[in-house]
Amino acid sequence: MSVFPRHHGVLEALKNRARYRELIPRQGHDFASNDYIGLAGSDVLRQAGIDALNRGVPVGAGGSRLLRGNDAEHELLEHEAAAFFGVERTLFLGNGFVANMAIFSTLPLKDDLVLYDEYIHASAHEGMRLGRATTQEFAHNDAADAARKIQAWRAQGNEGHIWIACEAVYSMDGDLAPVAELYELAQQFGGTLIVDEAHATGVFGDLGRGLTHEIARDPNVLALHTCGKALGVSGALICGAAVLVETLINKARGFVFSTAPSPLNAALVRAALNELQTNPKRQLAALEQLKQTHMLAKSICGLDGLQSQILPVIIGEDGPTMAIAKTMQDKGYDIRGIRPPTVPKGTARLRISITLNTPLDVIEQMFKDLSAEMKKQQLPEQANG
Repeated sequence: MSVFPRHHGVLEALKNRARYRELIPRQGHDFASNDYIGLAGSDVLRQAGIDALNRGVPVGAGGSRLLRGNDAEHELLEHEAAAFFGVERTLFLGNGFVANMAIFSTLPLKDDLVLYDEYIHASAHEGMRLGRATTQEFAHNDAADAARKIQAWRAQGNEGHIWIACEAVYSMDGDLAPVAELYELAQQFGGTLIVDEAHATGVFGDLGRGLTHEIARDPNVLALHTCGKALGVSGALICGAAVLVETLINKARGFVFSTAPSPLNAALVRAALNELQTNPKRQLAALEQLKQTHMLAKSICGLDGLQSQILPVIIGEDGPTMAIAKTMQDKGYDIRGIRPPTVPKGTARLRISITLNTPLDVIEQMFKDLSAEMKKQQLPEQANG
């Protein structure tokens, strides 16, 4: 008899619905990682690590930043990142999930409103759940709906601060947020725009500064640039007004009560940011590859309307999605299936990620094999609708 029968029951139910998750090794051509500009395994970061160790940068922090864990590498990174992203202050945290939790649980105060895109990341939801502000969603990428929600909230007599939250590039759909429209809305109502740049950093914007690069200096813009995707390392940089960063240092429990990120890791992020500034050819190569990939995706598989390096192929049901993913993996392509609750019910999909780790001829052959498999499964070619 099981010691935890209810837990076993939950797992069995997930298996029956084709939603059981398990860890599988990385193998085959990379169509799953977020290493968009090929930095994670690069000689650039490998040498930066060697150099940092040789100059005595410690591997471990030994404590929280507010105790003895505050290393010179953390401060150098934050100073250099502020200059690169064009903001007053930055704060380095261990990962994007913790950073989003810190932002949404700490900065919006009681009587404020957090108005968030319905597709915003789970980490933002966790932060809002821990916070004291009123929260309300608006329709995906619909600034007009956001405006209506704000007007209705104000009409009820609410006078608190408004925080409008979105992702620059959505991690499961690959579409871009209407950042300019949401910024105008924030200005109109005297609010603050929060943009999670996780999947835009390194790929979009001048030198990979993201979709907020032209408005980053506005103190009512707060951007989160994660370091574990295109930057190839790990961690997260919260970028914005000094008063907001200082509030996080003093009040964000995920920062105050956490051991600081590795100083070695901070040195590697510094090297990644330096690579963006000194080698723009890397970003340009990624953008050119995306242009070619989008044309191949449309001509071979009928995938249209693609906007970024994240290509969603909507299958619909969980079982067929995972079956196709497994077949493609067996053919040598590391493609993963994504199911609810990560995506809405009925929209299980293949999330195909395009990185500089995979040459264009392999990408082309992958689309040909995917098209053949979808026909075999009697699925329509244009499956991302």
